Amino acid sequence: MKMKTALTVAGSDCSGGAGIQADIKTMTMNGVYAMSAVTALTAQNTTGVRSILESSAEFLGEQIDMIFEDIRPDAVKIGMVANSDLIRVISERLRRYGAKNIVVDPVMVATSGSALMKTDAVRTLTEELFPIASVVTPNISEAEVLSAMTITGEADMEAAAKQIGDAYGCAVLLKGGHSVNDANDLLYADGELTWFTGRRIDNPNTHGTGCTLSSAIAANLAKGFSLKESVGRAKKYISDALSAMLNLGRGAGPMAHAFALTGEYAKEAE
Repeated sequence: MKMKTALTVAGSDCSGGAGIQADIKTMTMNGVYAMSAVTALTAQNTTGVRSILESSAEFLGEQIDMIFEDIRPDAVKIGMVANSDLIRVISERLRRYGAKNIVVDPVMVATSGSALMKTDAVRTLTEELFPIASVVTPNISEAEVLSAMTITGEADMEAAAKQIGDAYGCAVLLKGGHSVNDANDLLYADGELTWFTGRRIDNPNTHGTGCTLSSAIAANLAKGFSLKESVGRAKKYISDALSAMLNLGRGAGPMAHAFALTGEYAKEAE
């Protein structure tokens, strides 16, 4: 039985809670073989980002080439991409290789509040990557930038998701937050709105939650589940991880907790 594969194109988090480290852990726990193309090195931990060293566009392109030339990914997750040149080379390579099951997490600001994307790169992201994405996964603040709307309730979430999806021709998973609801996310796909309800978990460790969710969606798409099924399974995965309440220190994030799970997700590899 051939194992399914997934590629993360994202920045490195040396503390292991977000970025490609969280992506690889998540993909592995969800039963797929994980690969990575590094867009940037970051000096960060759960409290903030100290500095960023970006990859060159040429080197990023070579990383993606080497992956597709050998172990073709069944899904691709795109996370932190700081500048327009990097975004363009990702778009060019994914179109060249006909990549499928592309999940774009438009990482603009870290959970700690540190800026991770240059302002001019947002437009390039929407022009180059959103149209080829299977789903885009903004949080509330990112959705406000993308939709040019203020989001204060679930009706606003529905309007913003439609605005983003219709404007850029992609499915949108708009992640709720404590400012709007406890843990309910909204999927807008093929003109249909679907709410995924969740329970609020009293756990302060939120570093890397966005990376974890988008990577779990990509892993499930790689295994052949539909978009709705993949989102539902990803939400259950991250909830189970946070519920495990493993404590590695300040704000270690859901991937610290994931290793307290039983491995039920990895066992379901198809």
